[in-house]
Amino acid sequence: MQRILVVDDDPALLRVVSLRLEKEGFDVAAVDSGERALVAIELRLPDLVLTDLRMAGMDGMALFDAIVKRHPGLPVIIMTAHGSIPDAVSATRRGVSGFIAKPFEARDLLEEIHRALSVSVGSAQEIGEGWRAGILTRSPAMEALLREAKLVATTDANVLIQGESGTGKELLARAIHLASARADAPFVAVNCGAIPENLLESELFGYLKGSFTGAVRDSRGLLQSADGGTVFLDEIGDMPVTLQVKLLRALQERKVRPVGATRDIDVDLRIISATHRDLDQEMAQGRFREDLYYRLNVVSFLIPPLKERREDIPLLANRFLKDLSARYGRGQKGFSPEALTLMMHAAWPGNVRQLQNVVEKAVALTTEPMVSSSVIERAIKHQSADVAPLDDAKKDFERDYLVRLLKQTRGNVTLAARLAQRNRSEFYSLLHRHGLEPADFKI
Repeated sequence: MQRILVVDDDPALLRVVSLRLEKEGFDVAAVDSGERALVAIELRLPDLVLTDLRMAGMDGMALFDAIVKRHPGLPVIIMTAHGSIPDAVSATRRGVSGFIAKPFEARDLLEEIHRALSVSVGSAQEIGEGWRAGILTRSPAMEALLREAKLVATTDANVLIQGESGTGKELLARAIHLASARADAPFVAVNCGAIPENLLESELFGYLKGSFTGAVRDSRGLLQSADGGTVFLDEIGDMPVTLQVKLLRALQERKVRPVGATRDIDVDLRIISATHRDLDQEMAQGRFREDLYYRLNVVSFLIPPLKERREDIPLLANRFLKDLSARYGRGQKGFSPEALTLMMHAAWPGNVRQLQNVVEKAVALTTEPMVSSSVIERAIKHQSADVAPLDDAKKDFERDYLVRLLKQTRGNVTLAARLAQRNRSEFYSLLHRHGLEPADFKI
């Protein structure tokens, strides 16, 4: 039941409004001054405050300013018999959720309340339990998923997380790890699609000194590094079939064999994997092994896209705004109601990652304390301009690829050039083009 705090120094109106809201199923608290309202809020945080503008002592706007300092996500609707268009404009620019002139119809007040609640951050959802603190949600579907995830975390079952890009698959994997008995051991994340195929095996399983040119020392792979903990294999659908066989054996026998080794090394791991691909289709086309799929998919979770949990948008957007405003030294305190409404109705094909990107653009585009709908509209439109030209994308990929090679070979140009199938002079030219110095990668 949602809780509304009603504030008015007119006893008759306070009673009438309170009774009407109780009839609609709200949990109502009523006080007759702004000062008493602040005390009531500290005792129990409501979901919305409905206050008169003109009151003795602390008036409605002063009450709103005090609320913003303590609870910036709490929606406030102001009632007034003395309202004017300038008052309403000024109030909404400062972040007031609604402004309704007395006398008003009960239907109009209820519509204003429901609208404000639909785009509010909420009162009890600002932070989750420790294990899931990174996942902000008020979605029933996500809450049900998290309840199951916490239950599964108490076992050692392997987990497959599916969902569109940007939905937060790694966040869920970390939450499962933190809720498990392995929480004090390492959590190692591996993006199987970001590591070149010819490097992925040695990256995962490690290698012995002398096993190939440039292997000047033994190297523990990522699987060994996570011994006792959890390995998160992101984009598992991108793993080459040849390597899937070796991973399957490691999972079955709980042993890994580094490149160049003749004996296995015991490892104690929990595997959480994730993909945005349709693995059924990948298996049908021979790109993913069925036996590995069933080994990984003991328990599966499907994270719903953001468009199916729109009630999370204000919660996430306000958290991003708070973090980004602090990082960039800006003073944004919140979004205008129109800005939140605009975000609530956007398409979000890039899910939570896209929402964060839009909020970051909004922080960069405004210095006003409240982010307006026009700024959010501009930030969303800029998404279409975020696709880099092909030449720029190629350059970015080439540089990232060279950096990974130099990290893997610890600055050994001869080995890196061989892995890249380029001669040394050509490889040096590539490094020079991207301003990379092999010496920076030597350990």
